[in-house]
Amino acid sequence: MTRFRIPRLHLTPVLAIALFAAAAAVSADETPAAFATPSDAEDFTMQGEYTGRLMLDEGERLFGVQIVAGGGGQFDIGLFPGGLPGAGWNGDPKITTDGERTAATLTVSSGGTAELRDQQLHVRNADGEPIGKLTKVRRKSPTLGLPAPPHATMLFDGSNADAFEGGRMTDDGLLMQGAMSHEKFQDFRLHLEFRTPFMPAARSQQRGNSGVYMQGRYEVQILDSFGLAGRDNECGGIYGVKPPDLNMAFSPFTWQTYDVEFTAPRFDEQGNKTADARMTVRHNGVPVHKGVTIPGPTRASKVPEGPEPGPLYLQDHGNPVRFRNIWIVRKAPGKTGAG
Repeated sequence: MTRFRIPRLHLTPVLAIALFAAAAAVSADETPAAFATPSDAEDFTMQGEYTGRLMLDEGERLFGVQIVAGGGGQFDIGLFPGGLPGAGWNGDPKITTDGERTAATLTVSSGGTAELRDQQLHVRNADGEPIGKLTKVRRKSPTLGLPAPPHATMLFDGSNADAFEGGRMTDDGLLMQGAMSHEKFQDFRLHLEFRTPFMPAARSQQRGNSGVYMQGRYEVQILDSFGLAGRDNECGGIYGVKPPDLNMAFSPFTWQTYDVEFTAPRFDEQGNKTADARMTVRHNGVPVHKGVTIPGPTRASKVPEGPEPGPLYLQDHGNPVRFRNIWIVRKAPGKTGAG
């Protein structure tokens, strides 16, 4: 695992990296464990987001911190000057390090410890001196539970999965991955809520993978990208086209939202494309794409590009991703709303 040594918590900025890029890989023919509930998941109690002030040599500074479980008591740690992404981070380079958990104590490789007590991390430097407290926070998307307008097409409200070909429900009323809507859509506004599983031993595309395909053609990726760099193949990315402007992925088991304004491509009477598809995407209420042009169908699309409307497709990548509260508002031609 790539390690950044930050002596005695002298937090010198370093370039942000993908936290799991050099981690021990799980071979493609293995299926890493996916935990269904937090109570089943060792290490989950320490994983999450924290905020607080730490006393450094240059003075007291406010940080947002993301702690990401990597399996077997190992953790990756990202510190964001000023606060968490989308909630105070000032854009300065993220500081990365790693640590190992023993009981309720996280020993940081760069020096120091953090002990979890009453939802707070009590941080000490390499000399054992207390330098501050970090309080655990559980963020909630401002559009979580957004009700469907009266003129919306409700695709899933927890009562049944009849709106989807291949639709399957869990015993607790959630939609499973691997479903394609019977109805087809042209220009629209989409609201969708999703939850990724906790798969600490998995890496990269094996970790909570699914995707939302507009018209069955253009994918906004779903992945457990909590704490990662924010690439086009990570959560919030338009797959193979553009990374999100900000990685707004929350921790697994947390309900997240996509709110998408989609404009279909345009074709002339001869079937020649005259304008590409476009999307504006809000991830957990924060704009991560604004009027992005999509030159063609993204990887693993289900429907060839054309003038015809297409379905909403929720990809099955073998991971237990769950969905709820899915609705679409159709838009009249010319009223794109996508930037």
